Formats: sequence, structure tokens, C-alpha cells
Amino acid sequence: MTELEGAELAAFAAARPVPEELSPLVRPGALVVHGAPAGVDAAWLEGVPAVTVLVGDGDETPAGFDVYLTGAADPPAPWVCAPLAPLVDAVDAQPLVALAAASLYRASAGLDVWRGLAAESATYSALLASGPFREWRAARPARPVPAAAEPPVLVQRLDACLRIVLNRPRVHNAVDSAMRDALVEALGVAVADPSVEQVELAGAGPSFCSGGDLEEFGTVGDPATAHAVRLTRHPARWVHLCADRVAVRAHGACLGAGIELASFARTVTAAPDAYFGLPEVSMGLVPGAGGTVGIPRRIGRPRAVWLTLTGARITSSTALAWGLVDEVGD
Repeated sequence: MTELEGAELAAFAAARPVPEELSPLVRPGALVVHGAPAGVDAAWLEGVPAVTVLVGDGDETPAGFDVYLTGAADPPAPWVCAPLAPLVDAVDAQPLVALAAASLYRASAGLDVWRGLAAESATYSALLASGPFREWRAARPARPVPAAAEPPVLVQRLDACLRIVLNRPRVHNAVDSAMRDALVEALGVAVADPSVEQVELAGAGPSFCSGGDLEEFGTVGDPATAHAVRLTRHPARWVHLCADRVAVRAHGACLGAGIELASFARTVTAAPDAYFGLPEVSMGLVPGAGGTVGIPRRIGRPRAVWLTLTGARITSSTALAWGLVDEVGD
């Protein structure tokens, strides 16, 4: 970690148009700045090859930092009331992946949904061949999962409403390739049929969706093929195409894909027991189900980066306050 006061950062930025020495290739860790710097251009900050963190009182909010941390309770966006240490530890544990995630969020901020999904897929697919992900996969070898007797997605048409239910309750509706394909097919019906006025997306069992099925992570083998699959059959893209008609009912675990897909919907209603998080960085990956595109559009880039890097879980009440969900109810 590199720590600077705001005035020190201003002097540093003036002397180094390209601060290569902050790269994890040279000095692993985040760049932590205490107090708002004067005269530091946001474009310079977004070109820093390191995760940038501003620690302050939540009053001055200079643009360009990846994360804004404060000790003030209930701060306004983009600030997060959280300690610095967990973020620093997470970046130290995965410096290359943390930089890839922060850079992806920076680049995607100016892109439309399709281009953002393509950029996310390219980054995710590249990391599938990286050392950090290979280490995670080696420590947790994939195990074969028996085929379920029930279909992975239940679809019911009730007049003008199309109800879609994720149906792998024994694994908290973890998304495997079969569920992904069935979900794309179901959403395709809504996109193609304007008489479908409402799409309800829910999950069977104790959770809405616990994320991607860990047993399938990295099993495609070729990262280029994995990228092509995402560009071809991406459920988030199909949610986006009919987003104005989609209402998500979220409960229990809403992790990884469980909140990434939901973030594109018009309305997300969370049960009081729902909790949300993005655990991918700890596995050597970035969110790969659309989270780097949909979630910043709801809560802003800095809070999305904080969720991504730390893997922290937030409650339904915090998710409501931030705008990650639209209402909390049974």
C-alpha cells in the first residue's frame, strides 16, 4: 500500500504523468490518499495503474478515485462507511485481479450495455487463464454434479405475465450452463412477444441465486471460447432487452450472478432476509454475469468497486438505501 496526503498526491501527479511505480508489477497494493487533493485531474487518477482510494470525511468529493471511504455514518454516494483495512487486505491478496477489476469499471463507465458486457467478458475470460484463478481452481478442484431430474428453470405464462423461476434449490440456484441456456430461452420469449407485459423472475428454495456454479468455473478450457459463449448467450443482455417489463423477487443469498442479473431489471424487490455480494475477486476473477455494467448504473462506480474488491455482503436495508434494490418486502 502507498499512503499519501492530499497535498502529496498533488505534487506527485504534477511530476509523474504516467506513474508506473504504482503498478502492482512494481509496488503491489492500493494507492490510499488521506484528504481531498487539490488540482489533481480525474483523467490522471483514472490512468493510475493501481486501485485508488480516497479516505475523507465525506464532504469534498473530487472525481476520479475508485473508492471513497469515510467513518461518517450514512454518508451520501459515492462514499462508503467502512474501515480501510479489509479493502487494503483484499487488494494485497489479489493485486493483479484488483487492478483488472478497477480498470474495467473505469473503462466501462462510458460504454453502452452491450459494449460494457463485451469488455467485462473479455476481462473475465483473460483472467480464466491467469495464475490467480489457476491457484484458486487447483485448491478447489471441480467435482461432477449429477444431472437433476427437474428442469433448471420453470416457466409459466399467466395471461400477460411470464413467470420465470430459477429451479436448482439444492444449490441455492447456482447458475450452471443448463440454467443459463434455459434462462436465455425464457427471456427470449418475452423479448420476441410484445403481448408479455410483465416478466417476474424469482428463485425456488431458500435463495434467489447464489451466483455461478463453482463446479463449472474454468471448465470450458479455452478462454477465447468462454468469451464467445458469453457474447452469444448472456442472460444479462436478454434481461436488458426487456428490462422495462422485468420485476425480480430476491430473497436469501443474492451473490454474484444473483445480483448482477437482477441489476438490469426495472424493479427489484428484496425480502428482509436477502443479502448481496460479489465474491469473484477472491477467486481470481471479476464479476462475469453483467455486474460491472448493471450494478454501477444503480449504485455508482465507487460503491460497485468497493463491493467487488472487498467481497463484502450488504443487507437488504443497505441495498435499498444505495438503490441496488427498489423496495424491501415479503
